Amino acid sequence: MQIDKQELVDFAVTARKYKTLLTTKYKNRKTWSNPSPYEIQSYIPGTILEIFVKEGEVVNEGSPLLILEAMKMQNRIEMPFTAKISKINVEVGVRVPKDCLMIELEAID
Repeated sequence: MQIDKQELVDFAVTARKYKTLLTTKYKNRKTWSNPSPYEIQSYIPGTILEIFVKEGEVVNEGSPLLILEAMKMQNRIEMPFTAKISKINVEVGVRVPKDCLMIELEAID
């Protein structure tokens, strides 16, 4: 007979220390990673209505990149900083899921 060893994890709440067991769901979760500023991802699922930029183009901060329609609302995605468009991974009329990599950027020299 094999007994699973469970590992207790320490955590603190308002200066009191506790021990708990981690669930399988928690252990198998997708770990968070710091998003790259050079990747424009969709923050909600939706449909691409219009793309304003082309690959290889240098775009200034605040300029519109594309329009993403979600739940009958048009969301204008703008350039976060001045950079060059490296690759566009979406097309007009395509439905994209949440966290889809839509546009890749590269630094300008």
